[in-house]
Amino acid sequence: MSGFRLPIRRVEAGPFTAWLAEDRSVPVVSLAFAWEGGSALDPDGEEGRAALLAGLLTEGAGPLDADAFADALRDSAIQLSFSAQRDEFSGSLRCLSDALPEAVRLASLALSAPRFDARAVERLRARAIAAERRSLETPRGAAGRAFWRALFPTHPVGRPTGGTPESLATLDVGAFRAAQAAQLRRGGLTIAAAGDISAERLAAILPALFGALPEGAPPVLPPLPAPARFGTQVVPFPGPQSQILFGQPGLAVRDPEWEAAQVLLRILGGGGFSSRLMEEIRVRRGLTYGIGASLSVVKGEGLITGSVATENARAGETLTLEAEGEVLEFYYWKQPGGGAFSLEENGSIIGEVSTEGSPGPGYFRAELPAGPHSLLLRTLQDAPVRVFGWVLERRGGITLTDLVRQSLRMRPDRLVVGEVRGAELTDLLMALNTGHEGGCGTVHANSAGDVPARLEALAALGG
Repeated sequence: MSGFRLPIRRVEAGPFTAWLAEDRSVPVVSLAFAWEGGSALDPDGEEGRAALLAGLLTEGAGPLDADAFADALRDSAIQLSFSAQRDEFSGSLRCLSDALPEAVRLASLALSAPRFDARAVERLRARAIAAERRSLETPRGAAGRAFWRALFPTHPVGRPTGGTPESLATLDVGAFRAAQAAQLRRGGLTIAAAGDISAERLAAILPALFGALPEGAPPVLPPLPAPARFGTQVVPFPGPQSQILFGQPGLAVRDPEWEAAQVLLRILGGGGFSSRLMEEIRVRRGLTYGIGASLSVVKGEGLITGSVATENARAGETLTLEAEGEVLEFYYWKQPGGGAFSLEENGSIIGEVSTEGSPGPGYFRAELPAGPHSLLLRTLQDAPVRVFGWVLERRGGITLTDLVRQSLRMRPDRLVVGEVRGAELTDLLMALNTGHEGGCGTVHANSAGDVPARLEALAALGG
């Protein structure tokens, strides 16, 4: 991929370090920051404490009550918000560059001097209790609660981030003061800024934004254990529809194959109507309105998670479905001034694709009849065309070998490679000899007698 670069600078100001992507094209500044902790710091019996704290921080601070604080944000067109996830507490602000001093003032007040007025506490607590009750009255809410509890039965990240009606009812101002003191510290911060701001200006506002916080970092979370393998767990729930959540261990963010795993999951379940799961489960069989899978991250460790809803009578069929059929699919890159190309076989056009458009990936998919195919890629205009699995600037490219390896790390029952054309042959052959229930691949050669030599040449590419 060429023609796109995003320089990122490291900016230091005393104890604070931030990462800056400066862009003066529009007069807008965005700032994001986070600490480790979040809902995992909620004590037993006080689940939902961090989530409510996040909401209360913008319900008045310093001399400003909730209405005055909201008016100050609105008058300067400032967006300020906070949230608590399973393992982190984060905040963000966005404003016009001229309004940045006021945004920093209000954000600093929210972090260091929240009011926790009784009326705001009662209102947000009542809303949170109602939301949790509504969630538990849906198949997805009940399944999600059981899924995370079963994955991490002994770790805080397995508890409900929003709390329970019972735990929320016990929270008072003292609990929120304790949460503020534990979570909002000068240390342990990760800060990123983007937009119409220089490194010098960013360095000047960091102490103003975070300098009033107490020294030190939030408490360290306990090490994350491996997700428990609990098989299939059924939660009885009255209603005509079943919600199915599924998951397995994924890659850590620091894993060098992280990007390849993202691409693989994009193909499998993250590409909307173009994903394999959507094609097989919705389009071909009509079992659901939507299905997807993605990589979730908890304490730097990856989890492959997905969900699908279907009618009760077909839940078993959805769980055990296996993909079938022959499909040609690939990604390509769109760019301004791009051309177009067609795929042809025996003089017949299978499909036409335009590469003109905003920079980004395109996707082509076509179902082919059974049997061997000889396809021709024909450029329709005098413009460069690049067809590939995916290209990322940081890695310089993700190959079919990367995708085969990531497929094996997901521990599939079977592995099918449509056409073996390179070093991926080595990984495929290893998979076929290491206990998988089945698998196959195709290879092109001039004749059947030339196949062994072709396999030898491809294996040599894999070392």
